[in-house]
Amino acid sequence: MNSTPATPAQSINNPNSELKNALFIIAGVFSAAFGLESFLLSSHFIDGGVTGVSMLLATGFKLPLSLLIMVINLPFIALGYRQLGRRFALRSALGIGGLALVLAVVPFPDVTHDLLLTAVFGGVFIGAGIGLAMRGGAVLDGTEIAALLVSRYVVLLKVSDLILILNVVIFGVAVLVLGTEPALYSMLTYFAAARVLEFVLNGIEQYTGVTIVSEHSDAIRKVITEKLGRGVTMYQGKSGYGTRGEQGLERDIVFTVVTRLELPGLRTAVQEIDPRAFIVQYRIDDAQGGIIKKRALH
Repeated sequence: MNSTPATPAQSINNPNSELKNALFIIAGVFSAAFGLESFLLSSHFIDGGVTGVSMLLATGFKLPLSLLIMVINLPFIALGYRQLGRRFALRSALGIGGLALVLAVVPFPDVTHDLLLTAVFGGVFIGAGIGLAMRGGAVLDGTEIAALLVSRYVVLLKVSDLILILNVVIFGVAVLVLGTEPALYSMLTYFAAARVLEFVLNGIEQYTGVTIVSEHSDAIRKVITEKLGRGVTMYQGKSGYGTRGEQGLERDIVFTVVTRLELPGLRTAVQEIDPRAFIVQYRIDDAQGGIIKKRALH
């Protein structure tokens, strides 16, 4: 399972922040190890990325999975050290090393032999583990490091495109090594892990950025701040040529960040003030500072 690595800015000298990162990484290691040991390995299913390659090699050559995870990830950790910084590489090395150690020494129970449950819940625990580790500023799989670095030089491909291409190859090989049915179940594991990873990183309060262009920008600002309890940013712009035929008129543009649950209420409030308002919305993967958490209204 892969996703773009997250390296949130942390205060270097803040022990509470580092402790929080460490707890996230430890929880992620145990969750991912549980998903692998208690679900996937006994049914010969695999995950994507370096972990999936390690599982294929472990199956084909009867080698220890923990050793393969360490060895194959080493070059990617080295790349991360050179390109993404010492702290990120150190956290990732500890996370990957911890995952290999836990797989080697902790005896997890075999939870179920039902193939569908194995595929789904194996993906759930692996996705949760990867997401928790990423919230701690580390990765448990070096593939995303490589994809991020390659995307800097191959401008036609995004990180997600490179990860997708790699996993298509991995699951294609899995069909030959494991058989068609285990490979298909492994794809289901990957999709389940991807959804859980997204939820762990973004949560139910996934943020949406909203830009509003209207002649009644001040009234819209008041509704957002006084009724919805959200912060706004106002910046000045000029109208181009639109359906009204107006050009060069100065306008205050409203920008705010809301959760996807609050978005319908915001749109309704804006439409009540100005039915002709121009509204642009787009997903925000992460947000920090300002009035992100809804403030109490009096």
